[in-house]
Amino acid sequence: QERLWQFGGGSVQQGGSLKISCVNNGDSFRGYCMRWFREALGREQEGVASITSDGSIAYADSVRGRFTISQDKAASRATLYLQMNSLKPEDTAMYFCAAARVSGACPADSTEFSYWGQGTQVTVSS
Repeated sequence: QERLWQFGGGSVQQGGSLKISCVNNGDSFRGYCMRWFREALGREQEGVASITSDGSIAYADSVRGRFTISQDKAASRATLYLQMNSLKPEDTAMYFCAAARVSGACPADSTEFSYWGQGTQVTVSS
């Protein structure tokens, strides 16, 4: 059974970089859409980056060009990454990885994601 465990995150100054990871303690990401969401006080939940089971990638406008989603299926545990560069204070949030068992396009609705990581805090100071 899939279980998602997150690592990384932390605090950094504006313009810095952080990388967060999401390990699938189950089988693999095969047949899943994987998405990074973030939640911040006073703001709606935002899907920032996604990767479909066939490798198609999409980014939110707010992070495009600064964030990179990738996955390592060859690792002993399939791992999803989010490399975050040129961080801004408005990137401060709790970041969650999530998996939806779908083929084709990733669902837009977060309720369609069945598996979630425990969350990782990213704090960017100005």
